[in-house]
Order: sequence, then structure tokens, then C-alpha cells
Amino acid sequence: MNPTIANEKKHVVWLDCVRLVAMFTVVCCHATDPFNFYTGSDQSMVAEIKNWGAIYGSLLRPCVPLFVMITGALLLPIRETSSVFYKKRISRVFWPFLIWSVIYALFPWFMGVIGFGPQTILDFFPYSGEEVMKQSFEVSLTYITQIPLNFSTVAVHMWYVYLLIGLYLYLPVFSAWVEKASVKEKRFFLLLWGVTLFVPYLRTFVNPYIWGACSWNEFHMLFYFAGFNGYLLLGHYLRHHVTWSTSKSVLLGILFFAAGFIVTYLGFREITTRASFTPEELELFFYYCSPNVALMTIAVFMLLKRVRIKNATVCKLLANLTKCGFGVYMVHYFLTGPMVLLTRALHIPICIQIPIAATLAFAISWLFVAGVYRLIGQKARILLG
Repeated sequence: MNPTIANEKKHVVWLDCVRLVAMFTVVCCHATDPFNFYTGSDQSMVAEIKNWGAIYGSLLRPCVPLFVMITGALLLPIRETSSVFYKKRISRVFWPFLIWSVIYALFPWFMGVIGFGPQTILDFFPYSGEEVMKQSFEVSLTYITQIPLNFSTVAVHMWYVYLLIGLYLYLPVFSAWVEKASVKEKRFFLLLWGVTLFVPYLRTFVNPYIWGACSWNEFHMLFYFAGFNGYLLLGHYLRHHVTWSTSKSVLLGILFFAAGFIVTYLGFREITTRASFTPEELELFFYYCSPNVALMTIAVFMLLKRVRIKNATVCKLLANLTKCGFGVYMVHYFLTGPMVLLTRALHIPICIQIPIAATLAFAISWLFVAGVYRLIGQKARILLG
């Protein structure tokens, strides 16, 4: 066993930087929704807005994989019993997730009660469907009762929490193997996982059924190596077993990121120029577990691994984001839509509306969460994680 892994308990500042980038880019990513779902009468304006939504949406794909890699880099291998780990990790995210899911579900109904029309719901949540536009308490109640099954269209960002809880349930099992596996065995796992990243494209462009999958079996040959568990191991592996020089990190980072971005952007634009497409086709090149997104994610992670920060104030802010990060994730989706509207009202150039809207949403969310912690201390964990 690597003694570095066993003994390293101190705060890791560069991983805080990864978290900052992941958190900000996920807010940016949600700020692209009003662009990619924009409808207007001026077709030239529609084309420009959707093009910038595609550009930023493609650039920002590493956001979620970075979160998962941070989890793997920090927690693998686990040094606690499963029961202790589950109690500490799952309880911290479950209650804020439940509380905010209910708040988001009730929001359309509440806005109707105080006099705001259905268009307001679209301004806040571009994914909203016709049922939400009714702003009825019955619809909100339906979404609440469905929380054990899935997220609602007014809280689409909650999909990640279902994934996170699943990863937490899986981690103690996976950790037992990681602790005993050699570096060569970890590389073999990552190699097979890398092959599975091509599965979405193979299913779409070659054959919907591959490697034993069929109408009665979705678990193909490499199914057990597929998914976000690969990002868990990748975060652990790149942190503890891979060291690149600054020049190598920059050179490979640029090559990896550029290659991943080009495939992601061109693929997404090709799909969106079609006369019609399914939701699955729309997300095909944005798929997080794909080779193009994995390349971009590795590039960002390894570049940030070279970051060295000694300024005490900056380190303190980064540590505070670690504390407030989950709360920021819960809150920010209320703000991305309105902040995009604000940038449009201020006639800010379209090409920079997304980062400016995201910066405002991110800053306000962070200030709100930090303020709640300052007011009520650790009691805020039940609400904000």
C-alpha cells in the first residue's frame, strides 16, 4: 500500500482549486440552458445565441466529472467502516437534497400565488414542461411525491445528487479493491473503462445492441467497468500515481482539451441543426462518460494539479468553498436564469453573457450560503450540507 495515501490527511489546496473550477463551471453550464433552449422571432439572433450556448456548453463539460474525480481523489481508499462512512456522507447530502427538492417543486405554485405568470417559470427553469406552467399545487405535490424516484423538471440539477448517493453507496465496496490493487491493475481497469466511453457512439452509429446486450439484457460485456466509477478511480489514480511536469501538463492539457472540445462542439452543433432530434440525440456529444469529455476532464485536472497557492487569504476562501460548495449547488439553479435575463437587459454582448451571468449567480449563491452558516453555524448543515 502506498504510504502517501495512508498518511495524507492534510488539506489539499490544489484539489480545492479543482473544486472551485468544477463549481463555477457547473453554474456556467446551467447558464447555457436559456441559450440552448432560446426561442425568438429573430432567426439571426436565435442562431447566434444558440451557437454561443453550444460553444460554452462544450467547453464546460468537465464540470461534473471533475466533481466525481475530486471524490475519488479524496476518499479512495476509505479509512472508515461502511456504516460510519454512510452515516457521515449520505446524511450530509440527503437532507439538503430533500428540503431543496421540495422548495423547487413548490416554487411554480408559489410564484402563481403571489401573481407571477407561467413565463416566469420558463425564465427560471428553461426545462419546464407544460404541467409546471399550470402553477398548480397539485402538480407541485406530484413532483414532491416522485422525489424517491427522480428529479423534477424544475430541479434538473438534482440528478447529480442521485448519482452522488449511489457513488457513496458503492465507494466502500470499490475501496476494498482499490486498497489492494496494484498500479498495473488500476491501469487495466481504467483501460477497460476507457473502452466503455465509446459505447454511446457505438450504440448510435453502429448497433444499438453490442457485446451481448439485447432486448432482454442491457448489461453488456463491459457494463461493470462503465459509468462514473471510472472517474472515481481516475481521480485517485491521477492524484497518487501520475506526476507530469508543468510543461507536459500544459502541452498535453492543450492537446487533450482541444481534441475533446472539437468533437463535443461539432457533434452537438451537427445534432442541433437537424430538423428533429430526440433528447438522447441532443445529449449524445455532451455525454459525461464519453471519450471527448474524459479527455477534456483529464486536461483540466492535471493542469490544476500543478497549481501552488501560498496566499493565506486565498487558501481560506477555497476552504470556505469546500464547506459551502454543496449549498451553492443547491441554491444556484434559482439564479442562473434570472442572471441571464439581467445580462440581456443590460445589453451585454452575447459572447460574454454566460460567464457574467454565472459569475453573478455563483457569487450570490456563495454569499447566501456563507451568510446562513455565519448566522446559525453548524445547524445550517441540515439545510445546506
